[in-house]
Amino acid sequence: MTQKIDKTNVDWAKELTSEQYAVLRQKATEAPFSGEYDRTFNQGTYHCAACGNELFTSKTKFDAHCGWPSFYDAIPGRVVFHDDTSMGAVRIEVTCAMCGGHLGHLFEGEKFDTPTDQRYCINSLSLQFAPEK
Repeated sequence: MTQKIDKTNVDWAKELTSEQYAVLRQKATEAPFSGEYDRTFNQGTYHCAACGNELFTSKTKFDAHCGWPSFYDAIPGRVVFHDDTSMGAVRIEVTCAMCGGHLGHLFEGEKFDTPTDQRYCINSLSLQFAPEK
């Protein structure tokens, strides 16, 4: 479904902005309410900013009022999940299936009025939006 991309950190550092590199390759988190796509609700597709992999559609985006773009589902097979214990609790990290770039985290059971009761909390810096034509 998706072809793996294997590049060195040096290669990624040349292709990404320093802010994108910090998020996508070093698992940083952008400040809440600072991202370009937090309040974007146009029709289209969200791609990985590192490799272009299609990740989310605007049809699954919703306003969780959390400060980061939120989606209730990903395009099947486009993201991978990992246990993340970096903050002293188990969270679910979401990464790009093609390049392994850190996108954000998945939260479940927050009782948002969505079909999946899931919230993909994604950094804007890890995304590139392509408007619907």
